[in-house]
Amino acid sequence: MVKTKTLMPALAGALAAGAAPSAHAGWNLLNMPVGVTEISQGVHSLHMLMLWICVAIAAVTFGAMILALVKFRKSKGAVADTNFTHSTRMEIAWTVVPVFILVGMAIPAVGKLIVIEDTTGSELTIKVTGYQWFWEYEYIDSGVSLYSRLAESSNEARQLNSGLDPRQVENYLLEVDNPLVIPTGTKVRLLLTANDVIHAWWVPDFGMKRDAIPGFINEMWVKVDEDKPGTYRGQCAELCGRDHGFMPIVVEARPREEFEAWLAARKDAAMQASQGAAATAQVGSAATAAVQLAKAE
Repeated sequence: MVKTKTLMPALAGALAAGAAPSAHAGWNLLNMPVGVTEISQGVHSLHMLMLWICVAIAAVTFGAMILALVKFRKSKGAVADTNFTHSTRMEIAWTVVPVFILVGMAIPAVGKLIVIEDTTGSELTIKVTGYQWFWEYEYIDSGVSLYSRLAESSNEARQLNSGLDPRQVENYLLEVDNPLVIPTGTKVRLLLTANDVIHAWWVPDFGMKRDAIPGFINEMWVKVDEDKPGTYRGQCAELCGRDHGFMPIVVEARPREEFEAWLAARKDAAMQASQGAAATAQVGSAATAAVQLAKAE
C-alpha cells in the first residue's frame, strides 16, 4: 500500500510531463498554419480577421440571449408580452447591420482572391503533370524535367507483409526520389495538368491547392520568403485511384544562388544525355546501313 501511494504521484507527474508537449502541439493544430509564402500569410491574416469578427458577433448575440434569459426569467416575475408588435426600426437595424458586416468582410476577401489569381510578374514557370501515381516537373525554356515518385524506403515499407515498421521510416509516405526545387524570394508560376485522371497539387505551407485536370491547364503561383528556405511537403489532395495515398509532393526551396547552380547542373546533365542518345542513334543507323549494304552485295 505504501509503495502504491509513493508511485502514484510520480506516475501522475510523468504522465503530465509527457502530455505537456502533445497538448501544446495539439493546440497549434487547432488553427491553420501561417505558411512560408505571401499567399499563405495573407490567407492566414484574412482567416484571423474573419475569426475575430465571428467571435465578436457570437459574443454580442449570445450575450444578449443570456442577459434576456437571466434578467427576464419567470422566477423574477417577468411576464411575456402578449401584445408585441413589430418594430420597423429594429427590423431595419438587423437587416442593414449584417449587410454592412458582410460587405466589410467581402472587401478584403475579394482583394485576396485577386492577388491569388494574379500570376503576372512571375520569374520562373514550371509545368506540373500528374500521373497515376507520380508527378512530372518541367522547367519551361530550360530543357530540364524530372519525375518525382514515392521514395523507395516508403514504397518498401507500405507493401503487405514487408516486415518493415513504417514508424521507423523517416517521412513515411511523404518522401520522394526527386523533389521539386524552386528559388526563394522568387515568384514561381505553376502550370498544372494531368495525363490520366484528376489530381490535386497541395502543399499546406504554401497555402494553395489546385486541381490538375487532363486536357486543361490550371495555374497558381508561390513565392517562398527569402529567409525561409527548406523542405516543404504535401500530397495529392484528389482521390485519384487505388494508390492515391502514395503520391507525395516534396518541394525544396533554396536560395537563388543555390537554385541557379542546381539548374545549371541539371541542364548540363540533360545536354549530355541528349548528346549520348544522339550518338547512340547515329551508331545504330550506321550499323543498320552496313547490314543492309552487306545483304545487298
